Amino acid sequence: MPVASRPNLTRVVRAVIQDAASRLPEFSHIKASRILVVVGEARRASWATVRPLGPSKTRRRPVVRIKGRQMLYVITLRPRFFRVATPEKRIETILHELFHISRRFDGSLHSGRRHGSKTGVFEARLKPIVGRYLEAMPRELRDTLSTNGIVMARQWLEKPGPSVKLRDGAERPNGRSVYTEKHLFVGPVQMLTRRSGRR
Repeated sequence: MPVASRPNLTRVVRAVIQDAASRLPEFSHIKASRILVVVGEARRASWATVRPLGPSKTRRRPVVRIKGRQMLYVITLRPRFFRVATPEKRIETILHELFHISRRFDGSLHSGRRHGSKTGVFEARLKPIVGRYLEAMPRELRDTLSTNGIVMARQWLEKPGPSVKLRDGAERPNGRSVYTEKHLFVGPVQMLTRRSGRR
């Protein structure tokens, strides 16, 4: 008896990113093809994180190329995204990470949208955007983000290290200078979805 294919969750998240960019003017600068989505380890109570990969005046970051195309950002989905979330919380988490990205979409983060003393302002600005997208998004994307059970997801086989400072004050990557799809693999992840109030 054939086994039903499991959804590729990181591919679905990229589809959400692409769809949100086409529907929401706040994300019209986003190009899903330049964002790598992976699954990673827990980081305190984080649901996900976004890391810039573009050029910097103060550091030299490792280059990540997938199918020959240089990635400008990597979004890492963390265990809470998979194990304690409603579909709406997962969608909010994806848009939250996109909201950190610079309007220039140049591999940097938006200087005015960082966590800290203005976290409440950040969330207040994001909330209506999330609400609009939840009303407009395709049902099939929401349904996949409602999965209970095993999904497949892209993960690091060898993860890029952080930049380290040199004696002259500049920084260089700690590890390889270039990472590609050969440093990634697709493996199983368990999703446990909480019941949603929406239908």
